Amino acid sequence: MYSVEIVRTFIAFLLLAVSTSPSATQNTIISGSSLSTVTGTVTRVAAVVGGDAELACDSRPPMRNDSLLLVVWYRDNNPVYSYDTRVPGPTAHWMDEAFADRTHWVGGPTSALHIKNVQARDRATYRCRVDFTISPTRNYRIALDVIELPSKPVIFDEYGKEISGIAGPYNEGGDFKLICSVNGGNPTPRIQWLHGETVLATLGAGELQPAGSVRTLALSIRNATRSKLANLYTCTADNTLMSPPLRTSVRVDLYLRPLTVEILSREQPLSVGRKAELWCRSTGARPPATITWWLGSKQLNSVAKQRELDEGNETQSLLQWTPLKEHNGQVLSCRAEHSKFNKSTIESRLPLNIYYVPVATIHLGSKMNPNDIEEGDDVYFGCEVDANPPAYKVVWEHNGILLQHNPSGGVILTGNTNLALRNVSRHQAGKYTCTASNVEGDGKSPPLHMQVVYKPLCRKKEIKLIGAALQEPTSVECEVDAFPPPDTFEWILNNSAGSIKVDPDRFTIEAKEGRSVLTYTPVSDVDYGTLSCRAINLAGQQTSPCIYTLLPATRPDPPTNCTVYNLTDDSLDLHCLAGYEGGLQCVYVAEVWANEGLVVNASNGIALWNLRRLGAKRQLQIVVYAVNARGRSEHIKFTVETAPRLSPRTEAQEAWEVNWAVGGVLGAALTVAIILCLALIATRIRHRSRDYEVTIPSSKNQKANLPKRNSPHGPDDRNPDLIPLSKGVSDCPPGPPQYSTVVATPEPKNSSSAHSLARTHSPSTPLSPHAQYTDSQSESGRGGVNGTLKSHREVVTTRTPLLAAHQESCV
Repeated sequence: MYSVEIVRTFIAFLLLAVSTSPSATQNTIISGSSLSTVTGTVTRVAAVVGGDAELACDSRPPMRNDSLLLVVWYRDNNPVYSYDTRVPGPTAHWMDEAFADRTHWVGGPTSALHIKNVQARDRATYRCRVDFTISPTRNYRIALDVIELPSKPVIFDEYGKEISGIAGPYNEGGDFKLICSVNGGNPTPRIQWLHGETVLATLGAGELQPAGSVRTLALSIRNATRSKLANLYTCTADNTLMSPPLRTSVRVDLYLRPLTVEILSREQPLSVGRKAELWCRSTGARPPATITWWLGSKQLNSVAKQRELDEGNETQSLLQWTPLKEHNGQVLSCRAEHSKFNKSTIESRLPLNIYYVPVATIHLGSKMNPNDIEEGDDVYFGCEVDANPPAYKVVWEHNGILLQHNPSGGVILTGNTNLALRNVSRHQAGKYTCTASNVEGDGKSPPLHMQVVYKPLCRKKEIKLIGAALQEPTSVECEVDAFPPPDTFEWILNNSAGSIKVDPDRFTIEAKEGRSVLTYTPVSDVDYGTLSCRAINLAGQQTSPCIYTLLPATRPDPPTNCTVYNLTDDSLDLHCLAGYEGGLQCVYVAEVWANEGLVVNASNGIALWNLRRLGAKRQLQIVVYAVNARGRSEHIKFTVETAPRLSPRTEAQEAWEVNWAVGGVLGAALTVAIILCLALIATRIRHRSRDYEVTIPSSKNQKANLPKRNSPHGPDDRNPDLIPLSKGVSDCPPGPPQYSTVVATPEPKNSSSAHSLARTHSPSTPLSPHAQYTDSQSESGRGGVNGTLKSHREVVTTRTPLLAAHQESCV
């Protein structure tokens, strides 16, 4: 629509130029001509940003028979608004997009162009051209001065911190400066400082300034006496009479010097760790003095409560403070001050006497090197004690054990604060502490770890058996204890060919861990024998080497003496004694079979299983064997039967019992119930005695089997050590300990091979977890005559040749 109006206006201009006389044409400014060719004076109109402006333009015809034809407004020779009387309706008005919805032409006796929401970009010189039907064209020039109000004054102190409401507080008698900052404003605003109606300082107005300019005016106050307290200072900024000046005021606050300060509580002594309450009072300051507590030159980080008393202008501060040991002998000060004052602080001082638990520190003798204490040396310790009041007792400890004065044993205590150890051994290495005591308590020193230099020793005393397969590398680990850690290891192989020193390239050394790992690959039967390992440190060479017997790796022996316990309707626990593992790492497997197939398959690093989800009242066959890298052992088989699952009580039964009790016939009901229960128990016992079997070894080459009625499985001749338990066994321990197997010295056999070893259990072979049962328990578990079990739950025990002493195993 605007483009159509522009075309229409342009055509009207051409028609008007042709129809008018030459004299009228001279006063007409054609679009595109210079503004300087326009005759007449410039009228200035002022408006505030965001306000309204009225640009007057006389549109009255000079003659009665004449009429207004067209009004066009130009800004810098560019049309921005037009009103054409020949076009009916609102379309007679056209405006530029920059003035859309903000401008409107108003005719009448005082015709003018009204601009709403004046913006800074509207500042310019406008030309109004008025065309009549008969009379010549008129031109008016109006300069619109857009006034940009400055920002509200902001007051800062001399350090650049903005002040809002209250200035200060400042020191009494000191100097301070207030800086008023005004941002923007066009034309340049005038800035003034006022105290009431009195002008204290003025920064005059100027011409136009760049946008964003900041003007500041400082007000300096000298010798701020008490009369300056609460004075109100106002900063104003204005650049036009069309708007009132912008104002910002601050009220001055002053610190008045304190006159007195005093610590009220002076009870002594104090104790470390016990909270103390101290009051300090200050007078003469306004506003209230800042009271701080100091220890020496350091301010306390405690919370103080302050209160101001109206009468006497008094301030009191409560210090809730817990003394520390290092505060003893220091001076506690209460200071009344204001941070802005110079040399106005006054204080009250209190010397401190603080009791605390002794602080003990242990140290070696001055001429002793802690890294060069060898077995046989004499060692001296000293204990320094810091205590208030002084300690009345000092005791010494080694690894938590109290040391007594024992000159014959090489322990000498001198004056409680000195300890001497004569002819120390490596067993006396460890942590030493001293503890001092006074009325406040006992203070133990941080431990001093004394290291005794000694030759390497094997961590494991027993001879370790290692299984190695031909043509396969085997790792042999040698671990020693020594201080300092060893830096050299020597390996020697003793076999039928003699003693051979192992090449260092075949083993590694981990000095910090005191470990050496040898990778050994037997090539023939001659390569088996005994490996010895010796470590060397600063103290010397290891006296007794670590011995490892290298044997051919074989399949493991089967587990023995298997025990079933905790047998329920759905689970059981199984424990066996591990046999010889063939010199290799071994895994133990337990398989549970039923008529329909495999039920559970469980493996473990030890011969201990917890078997679940077996099903109630099922006859199961358990197969146990061991597996290592060379293969699996023979199988051990035995049969067990899980208990039946008891049915839960119904609500009808419970209601029946309650009704009989309430009805008063509880006695008769109990009698009947007892009779029924006894009959039921007797029936179940007879039934269980027929369903279970117990295998008891009778001698070395014989065993007695108690066959189970209707059992599909026959006796197992391959497992003479198996002793299944009846249901309900609960007297055995719930779980076995950790297990390991060691091969002892082989028994002599009629064999010419030097490497043939008969494997038996060494004294370190672990017992069954039930081995702690006594003989009386063992005998009490055997019941019945001629192979018939008693009709009650029992624990069956037997003596098994587990150890040389024939200790008892609870099965």
